[in-house]
Formats: sequence, structure tokens, C-alpha cells
Amino acid sequence: MTPFLTRRAVLKSVGAVMATTTFRRPRITAADSPISPVMQRLSTYMSEAATRALPQEVMAKTAYHVLDTVAAMVSGTELLPGRVALGFARMYDEKVAMIAGSNRLCGPIEAAFVNAMLAHADETDDSHAPSQSHPGCAVVPAALAVGEQFGVSGTHLLRAVALGYDVGTRLTMAVGVPGFETATHVSTHALASLFGAAAASAAAASLDAQRMRWVVDYRRSRRPGPRPGSGIPTTFRRHSYLLVWGRAAA
Repeated sequence: MTPFLTRRAVLKSVGAVMATTTFRRPRITAADSPISPVMQRLSTYMSEAATRALPQEVMAKTAYHVLDTVAAMVSGTELLPGRVALGFARMYDEKVAMIAGSNRLCGPIEAAFVNAMLAHADETDDSHAPSQSHPGCAVVPAALAVGEQFGVSGTHLLRAVALGYDVGTRLTMAVGVPGFETATHVSTHALASLFGAAAASAAAASLDAQRMRWVVDYRRSRRPGPRPGSGIPTTFRRHSYLLVWGRAAA
């Protein structure tokens, strides 16, 4: 007759399996994993962005996008999402980065979040059809917040913003916009903005190639929001994205 299995016996068996599969597993460190040529090239490219000279027309175009996004932030202060965001900013006393359309300062993470909400509040922020993204409302607030934290120059700021647009939009174009979104249910708007904001803030902070790889890996491990039609209300979905985009500035 088969003996009756008690809960204690099951738990002891599971514990034994966990011990053999977890505690005896050899530790794998970053040094054990070779850096791929693609990642080496990307991280080096990103780390050099703060000091790499850009063509004058690129700098001018980037400045227009910064101004356009700041204007969208200011107009967003008059709308309900903007007023909610400004109320959020009042909860923090750290005096580091500005909130557009106000005389308030707060921490870089909170400033990036609030300014991102302001920029996208009435959807007058820019858009990029080939990547199906709104890069400005994520990239510019992130670069501004970290730029103020580290006191970067105007040229450095524009180079960081240009990198954010470059990395974010190219990512979704590389994976294939329509097919990727349909297959994964991941919004390209969130994906491009996550990586764009992370790249811009990392360039504003002048991170080296190793730290750029950490930034890319951290962003990869954070799942973006669902695409439209997922069942999540549009207003909640969009502004939950912006919370994540703002946090990318850290």
C-alpha cells in the first residue's frame, strides 16, 4: 500500500530539490560573460555622445525639439493631468531640477516624471511615425533633469537629447514596428521612450561604456506598458508609461 504523503514530506522534498538546483549552482559573474561586438559598439557609441561633435543642422533640429517639448510642458500645466502632476511635485522638497511652467524645483526623478506628464498632457508633443513613438515627452524631461543635476552645458544637453532620440527610435524600427507590437502586445511608444530616456539621461551624466551597458541591461529588464487595445484605460495607460519614462532619468 502506498504511504500517505504528508505536507511536511512534500515540503522536505521540495526543499531538497531547491538546495541542489539553487545553492550548488556555480556563480556566474559579469566577467564570465563576454561582451558581444554589437553591445561593445553600442555602449561605446553611447558613452562618446556627450563629447562627440554633431553637425550644425542636427544641433539646430535638436534645439527645436527641446523648445517644442518645453512648450508642450507649459501648455500641459493648464490641463487636468498637468495639475495632478504639479500636485505630485509639491510633495517633494529636494531642490535640484525645474518643473516647466512653474517656479517649483524638486528631485531629478520627480522632475522628469512631472515634466513628462506635462509634455504629453494634451498630445502636442512631437511624434515619429517610422518608430511609432513620442520621443520628446520622454527624452527631453529626462535629459533636462539629469542635466540640471550635474550642471551640464547647453551643448552637452543637446548631444544627450540627440542620443536619446537616436537610440529610442532606432530600437523599435530595428525590431519591426507593426509585427513586434502585434506579436508581443508591448507598446512601441513605451519601448522607444524607455530606452530613449535612459540613453539621454545616461549621456547627460557622462557615463562610461561599462555603465552604459548597465543602463541598457536595466532598461531591458523593465517591461514596457501594453499597447493600445489591451483593455487598460487610455488615460491610465499613457500616464503609467510616463511614470516609467520619468524614472528612467535616475
